[in-house]
Amino acid sequence: MRALDEPDGSFANAQLAAPNINPGTGLASDYLNHFNEAIMLLELLLSYPECIHDFLAWKPMSYRNHFAASRLTGRDIAIAAYDAADPRLRRSMDALASRMNAVLEATRVAISANLPPEQTAALAERAVACLRPLVARAGAVIKGETDGTFVAAPQAVVDGLMKR
Repeated sequence: MRALDEPDGSFANAQLAAPNINPGTGLASDYLNHFNEAIMLLELLLSYPECIHDFLAWKPMSYRNHFAASRLTGRDIAIAAYDAADPRLRRSMDALASRMNAVLEATRVAISANLPPEQTAALAERAVACLRPLVARAGAVIKGETDGTFVAAPQAVVDGLMKR
């Protein structure tokens, strides 16, 4: 991570604590809440199909856009830390986010076509099954448990999800 305000080139730990930023990677776990919310809405559809509009209202957001729209007190710090993070980690996070957003967007499009309830439920289950490992992988990037060499193929994932 590049220097921003500390003599040793790091952020003050107190600054990073508020938005849950890993001081080693400069990435914030709060970004995953955006995807976890969509997963929760998909799971809710399985028991309460009338909640479809809540899922359809969900919109993809980039890391920066998520924090810019956030009410978190440390949102500016989260964006600055992301900008200062290792470019490989940022690319990995962006690739994972693109993949998750592509899956969710394709799911939204399909579900908005007024599928029968059993098809909507099956699609929601497949999307959740696809998304959970991606969220876990993004969590590993945030925690610094990977070298940041993740290559995304969002269209291939979406195609596979929709063909099942």
